[in-house]
Amino acid sequence: MQVDVFDRVIRNAIDVMENSKYQIFEICESVRAEREALNKELQSVIEETSRTIDTVDRFEVEYRRSRVRLTEVSRDFKRFNEEDIRAAYEAATQLQAQLAIHREKELHLKARRDDLQKRLKNVDKQLERAESLVSQFNVVLEYLSGDLNQVTRLLESAKNRQLLGLKIILAQEEERKRIAREIHDGLAQNMANMVLRTEITERMLAKQAYNAVKDELNDLKTGVRGGIEEVRKIIFNLRPMALDDLGLVPTLRKFVQDYEERTKIRTKIELVGKEVRLPSGMEVAVYRLVQEAFSNVLKHAEASHVSLELTFQQQMIKITVSDNGVGFSTDNIDKKIARGSHYGLMGMRERVELLEGRMDIESAPGAGTKLSMVIPIKSESKEE
Repeated sequence: MQVDVFDRVIRNAIDVMENSKYQIFEICESVRAEREALNKELQSVIEETSRTIDTVDRFEVEYRRSRVRLTEVSRDFKRFNEEDIRAAYEAATQLQAQLAIHREKELHLKARRDDLQKRLKNVDKQLERAESLVSQFNVVLEYLSGDLNQVTRLLESAKNRQLLGLKIILAQEEERKRIAREIHDGLAQNMANMVLRTEITERMLAKQAYNAVKDELNDLKTGVRGGIEEVRKIIFNLRPMALDDLGLVPTLRKFVQDYEERTKIRTKIELVGKEVRLPSGMEVAVYRLVQEAFSNVLKHAEASHVSLELTFQQQMIKITVSDNGVGFSTDNIDKKIARGSHYGLMGMRERVELLEGRMDIESAPGAGTKLSMVIPIKSESKEE
């Protein structure tokens, strides 16, 4: 009877999640359509900007000629009469007005172009969040849609190796998807935009519109710098190379410094004991644990200060992350983590247990949180 009830609850949960997944999918499609429309409008504005720049250049040349003509007829009273002077003046005035109008249009188009680029970036972020939700729903539905007995066993044992292996594979696929999206929507779009703007600059340079060329080159330089930062970010997220070159502690010091600059949360790092180099895999694991802990502080703690303490001993390393945030109740925390209500903590605990360590949590509402992870250093690790 209990199995029947449990099966019915699972089926209802699957139905609700299926409906929710399709709703999120519709949101994704709507955001994609909006992104496509914005992208088309942006390309249209860029092309119109280029045409307007050409028009401004042409009017500037014609206006300079009209000024020269006005000067000539104004000085030579023998060859030109009052009617000639008036016609030259009206022509110069009309060209000046047209030039002012097109210059204003050029400024408006550039402002519109920049606004569309900002909106496009915001839409990309919304699309990324929606796609992440769809992916998470698919993962959960895959777990729940299996055989009922298997689902029961998975719920009763969070240490199940098959489940853990599946999570690792899904995490790898999610990371590949994230990297592909970052390259396609970030770096690739920036490079395409830079090529187009380079072509515009070449046309302006041919017309000797040096002031406009200077502005475009400054924008182009900013775009190149942004592309370089995107590449560095992707490389660093794949593998912090400083781990191999400098070791765990210097890399974590750099991470903590960057974290403080990026989030404006005050940070502190302390080293207890004598630092020793760990095996490459263990250093990466410790780095990712610290990274996840600091990410949880940013997402949930509402803290103004976070500290990291690394304790090196002969047979173990201890990682302690403390914050002064809002905290939470730790009543039945192990059961909550096992049920998956704290995904970040669940993933961290699984990583620690893979390293045959343990993780302890101290927290209370309004009293901040202290996370301690102890990882043993095996004899073969010390030999390395």
